[in-house]
Amino acid sequence: MTEKISTNKRERFKRLAVNRTNDVLNKVRVLSNCSNRSAYEYTEEEVNKIFSEIEKSVKIAKSKFHYPKNKKFRL
Repeated sequence: MTEKISTNKRERFKRLAVNRTNDVLNKVRVLSNCSNRSAYEYTEEEVNKIFSEIEKSVKIAKSKFHYPKNKKFRL
């Protein structure tokens, strides 16, 4: 029984991870459309700020896969 539950969790993870990853990649592609200088005006500082925030969010998300969630202190 627990093996079936584990398989269901694995399949659900794979399905959601693929869909959500593709959504993120699509949004990054759409964001890159803003790089068209004939349609938009922006500064290097603005670009750096955008990608700094994206990189920070990716780092936080990645760390959640590698480190356990904050657990409450217990004795």
